[in-house]
Amino acid sequence: MSLLVLAGGGYGVYSLVGDDVPDKDPQVASARKPLTAFLDAWAAKRARKAARYTDTPDGAASLLTSVLTNLKPTKTTIVGGRGRLEAEGEAEFPFTVTMAVPGAGKVSWESRARVKQTSGETAGETAGKQSSGEASGEWKVVFTSPMIHPELQPGQTLALKGGGSRAKVLDNNGDPLLASSLVGTVDPVSGKGTSGLEARYDDVLSGGKKARRSLVVADRRSGRAIKELTSAEKAEGRPVGTTIDPRVQEAAAKALDGVDDKAAIVAIDPSNGHIRAAVNRPGGLNRALEGRYPPGSVFKVVTAAALLKGGLRPEDRAACPKFARVDGQRFENQDQFELPADATFADVFAHSCNTYFVNARSRLSDTDLRDASRAFGIGGRWDVGTTTYDGSVPVNNSDNDKAAATIGQARVQASPLVMASVAATVKSGGFHQPVLVPDAVKKKYEAPVALDTEVNAHLRELMRATVTSGSARALKDLPGRPHAKTGTAEFGTAKPPRTHAWMIGYQGDSDLAWAVLLEDGGSGGADAGPVAARFLRNLGG
Repeated sequence: MSLLVLAGGGYGVYSLVGDDVPDKDPQVASARKPLTAFLDAWAAKRARKAARYTDTPDGAASLLTSVLTNLKPTKTTIVGGRGRLEAEGEAEFPFTVTMAVPGAGKVSWESRARVKQTSGETAGETAGKQSSGEASGEWKVVFTSPMIHPELQPGQTLALKGGGSRAKVLDNNGDPLLASSLVGTVDPVSGKGTSGLEARYDDVLSGGKKARRSLVVADRRSGRAIKELTSAEKAEGRPVGTTIDPRVQEAAAKALDGVDDKAAIVAIDPSNGHIRAAVNRPGGLNRALEGRYPPGSVFKVVTAAALLKGGLRPEDRAACPKFARVDGQRFENQDQFELPADATFADVFAHSCNTYFVNARSRLSDTDLRDASRAFGIGGRWDVGTTTYDGSVPVNNSDNDKAAATIGQARVQASPLVMASVAATVKSGGFHQPVLVPDAVKKKYEAPVALDTEVNAHLRELMRATVTSGSARALKDLPGRPHAKTGTAEFGTAKPPRTHAWMIGYQGDSDLAWAVLLEDGGSGGADAGPVAARFLRNLGG
């Protein structure tokens, strides 16, 4: 018997094995060539290349791509047997496919392929070439769904089906968590988590390696399994518990109802860092925890900490002109406001005066902002239980870089989670690394330096004054003694510049710190402020 062996793992290797290596019939020998090329490309996971050897390239490429995408084989071996001439210009070959499929093990099936010769020559020309042993016309593999697998029909594909009962992602009450961008999605065909916590904890939720998946025939349109081709070992998944408080999560979600901008709200328990809410609008990117943005003036909490540690007092006089210039670069306040000559540092913080902070850079070394940010955990490697962006405050490399960094621009970057944690640190008096999945956290990040007690007391005063007499006045009449800081962060190269709207804060009367971000959303006070107010009202204070 003559066998053709094809092994694919990014490349194809083939050889003939057996007694009668050459095909005795010249037509069978000619027909074998495109089939060898087709099977070799299939084994090498090159669907479009394989399809070029068929009579229906688009259909062949589509189905092969679907099968390879669904199964993701790590190795494919195809063994072909001796072909035979079925009719003039038509041959048939048996072959066996064996795949190593993650989650399903080794799967194998037998199939048959027909190879036909295209027409286009006269009978006399054909007879002449055949008598001399030459092939007539071009040989093509006849593509059909059953040729890929004998159980397949048009409109169907091969897929994997979960072998056990998939567990749920839970909130802190032990109920299924309904926050789509946080929880993520599960592939309806394979039953495998494809994003969010469903993907990160797929092994736990599905039962891990014990949960052997079965090979099935599935409808390509709906993904519904039609027929099981192999058996699956049953395994029960384990639920994944989170710190999300459904009451806080719902309040945050409702606060974003009607918001047209891409937006996020994060809420944290300052006493332990537990993430109580993480909402994104729309879904998809988890910008609440992973987004990278210039924080703008909400970063002035950190800058203020550096200035206060250097000896500045809230009651010290602080000039707030319309403009500040640094090596030819002009900085200005929002709407070019200025404060009276007797303004204090508490005033410029509450009203978010950019020009004061830019001019105050002379009080800071190139490392002071970086060092101050460390007390808030910024730039550390946080072990939260999910993917997060933990912020960056580089050492300043120029006077302009430092000037912009004082107001949360230049190379300063943060996520809403980071800025909510900044507010939480002020509330608690020290950094508690945020946590979402407690059981998965191996080692919490600890701030390398502590937040000075006196500095922290002043920050609390400043953030409360921002609500009572400053730019966070949208929260002024709310119960719970809110403390806050607004931010309007420039980004991009448009003129006038586009801006993200921020507000961060915490409740003086309860364990709750939060951050609101409206991406490309305007002003912190005017736009993020009302959203923050709705969030707090939804909580009842």
